[in-house]
Amino acid sequence: MVRHLIAALALFAPLFAAPALAQPAPPTRVELARIDRILHRTPLIDGHNDLPWEIRESFGGDLARVDLAGDTTKLTPPLHTDIPRLRAGRLGAQFWSVYVPAALKGRDSTEAVQRQIDLTRRIVQAHPGTFEQADSAADIVRIHRAGRIASMFGIEGGEAINGDLALLREFRASGVLYMTLTHSTTNGWVDSATDAPKYGGLSPFGEDVVREMNRIGMLVDLSHVSQGAMEDALRVSTAPVIFSHSSARALAHHPRNVPDEVLRLLPANGGVVMVNFFPVFLSDEFWRWSAARAAEEARLKALNPAAPDAVKEGLVVWGRANPQPATSVATVADHIEHIRRVAGVDHVGIGSDFDGVSALPEGLGGVDAYPALFVELMRRGWSDADLAKLAGGNVLRALRGAERVAAAH
Repeated sequence: MVRHLIAALALFAPLFAAPALAQPAPPTRVELARIDRILHRTPLIDGHNDLPWEIRESFGGDLARVDLAGDTTKLTPPLHTDIPRLRAGRLGAQFWSVYVPAALKGRDSTEAVQRQIDLTRRIVQAHPGTFEQADSAADIVRIHRAGRIASMFGIEGGEAINGDLALLREFRASGVLYMTLTHSTTNGWVDSATDAPKYGGLSPFGEDVVREMNRIGMLVDLSHVSQGAMEDALRVSTAPVIFSHSSARALAHHPRNVPDEVLRLLPANGGVVMVNFFPVFLSDEFWRWSAARAAEEARLKALNPAAPDAVKEGLVVWGRANPQPATSVATVADHIEHIRRVAGVDHVGIGSDFDGVSALPEGLGGVDAYPALFVELMRRGWSDADLAKLAGGNVLRALRGAERVAAAH
């Protein structure tokens, strides 16, 4: 969830635009028929969408202000998600992120997630012809076959359990199917990828959290955690893990991404990396550009503390001299293919981060765009069977594995 960390990018996007990329040929009818055939049998499952938090932050949590049955690109700010585009994108199941900012601690963090669960549940209940809550792999398959979009909760930020396994169990009883162990900061029991380490991975209590998640059938999500924490969790977990929205560190060296050393551990665990669409996690050039822009903004604010218009104009000038680097559908496909080469085709999925980011690759601007990614991979020679694994087959297998481990306790 980074949309509000660098939200100003969206305001200046036309000024920072990269040179246009060569556009791929539009999908043919044969390609679209292939996609429909694959996704009729196997639900397309997205590991991470931040719509609930975006509705809370930008619209006060008021669903009356957000007509998801209409065109949400016309809202201020526009959204990446609405029902017509979900249908156009052929989505079969969504893990809705019930995010908690790392700045919230203790009961404030717990209550924020509880409110996010309530908001997400109200979204699902407001559109019964489109959404239905799922609590298992079997539910996902059943709901998809009925023509609806299976909807699951994923907590983004283990701060929400406030160091209490009883709260973890209560969240699972509320329908939460995964928990990201931490977000952007190291918490009381696990190191974050983007903060100073305290434990070299997981603390002893952090290991207990992983074991308890295995016991109650909640997927362990390792997006946002340090490499040490990834390795510790893979050592401790007896159930498949997921990375709900991460990419390949070998291609983009952001610490949020999954290094090859960890990718090589996934076959023994059965876990899945669900590839993120945020350009900062896809391109070193884009990451450097966004960091440089943030530094320039900080410099301008320090020089103009009482003149926000001067800051805005200074960023416009900077943006003209430093256009935003280009990323595309092909960039995302490169990350998917790298994970396939290192971990295997059984260990890759899709975790877009829609409505949680302020920039997206060209051709992947909203939830209607998933077919563009499948077309790109088809043109690279992917088989129907392998595309089905990417779409949702791998995640269903991982979830079933977690359910078997829980049933054995």
